[in-house]
Amino acid sequence: MAKRDYYDVLGVPRDADAETLKKAFRKAAMQHHPDRNPGNKEAEQKFKEVGEAYEVLKDDDRRAAYDRYGHAAFEQGNAGGGRGAQDFSSTFADVFEDLFGDFMGGRRNPNAASRGADLRYNLEISLEDAYKGSTAKIRVPTSAACETCKGSGAAGDAKPKSCTTCHGHGKVRAQQGFFTIERTCPVCGGVGKVIENPCRTCSGAGRVHKEKTLAVNVPAGVEDGTRIRLTGEGEAGLRGGPTGDLYIFLSIAPHRLFRREGLNIYARVPIPMVTAALGGVIEVPTVDGGRAKVTIPAGAQTGQQFRLKGKGMPVMRGTGQGDLFVQAMVETPVNLSKRQRELLEEFHKASGKGTQPESEGFFAKVKEFWDDLRE
Repeated sequence: MAKRDYYDVLGVPRDADAETLKKAFRKAAMQHHPDRNPGNKEAEQKFKEVGEAYEVLKDDDRRAAYDRYGHAAFEQGNAGGGRGAQDFSSTFADVFEDLFGDFMGGRRNPNAASRGADLRYNLEISLEDAYKGSTAKIRVPTSAACETCKGSGAAGDAKPKSCTTCHGHGKVRAQQGFFTIERTCPVCGGVGKVIENPCRTCSGAGRVHKEKTLAVNVPAGVEDGTRIRLTGEGEAGLRGGPTGDLYIFLSIAPHRLFRREGLNIYARVPIPMVTAALGGVIEVPTVDGGRAKVTIPAGAQTGQQFRLKGKGMPVMRGTGQGDLFVQAMVETPVNLSKRQRELLEEFHKASGKGTQPESEGFFAKVKEFWDDLRE
């Protein structure tokens, strides 16, 4: 079967430049890659055909030979012959890098400085601090740029030199039979450059470990789980690279009096039995440290809520405020004196029908239930 014209395989004109060839190759290779077409023999053949075409046309000398002699230029005994196996394995590595380099975060320039890592700090604050806002001072262990070498990693005014092992690429290739194996350069660690005279303070890293104190502004109204980003307060980059960021994750400590739900605050307040029965006024605390009066109507029951508008949490970076809900808990008196017991017994005897509607209604239903069982 006659081979197709390499330019037709890639779908480019004969005067296409290197960038056009590369884009066409990437598009065709991704389209026919076996991983995207499992079990498709035709796609597998086209994938190999695309790789073969690009391997020839990307090289100026081989492309010139092909333009002059066509496929005959690479037949046994002619120009370019005898390079098939090695070039195919090299092309395979190039195909893999071209196809998956962007998927794995894009190609990295091995000579570029490395960005410092982002850091996380967990900060617990009180409900009061979340209500009014505060400034918290924290101590963060991190890496900072070395002051001796100013982050370069080299002593004095010396500058890193290109690695002689990988020639500045950061990677080395080794031939193993049919395949070419690519790995990180063991000499420069993938950086592509080496420091012949490293800084004694940071040992060539360009950064040193230290602990720094930072002031964190906590805005009023923050919720549990709020994240605050401090740009440039993370770890310093290697050899002068940009600094990472610091992320503060806020958590609000449980409060002994209040429970928060969104913008609203809830407080369970015990109400004396007499106050609940006769009604009255009680004084309750607010989250800002103040006091508020709540009118309790006669006959108040446990679980009944009383709303204090505008006494809840403020809206973070906005206007408005939630409410405070007072939840009544009617308290039964204990440790009664003899006289108190006598008075309660007199009250019980004097109680008529309708004074305790909840219990009267419940036990009426219980009696009906038992009567039904006996029938």
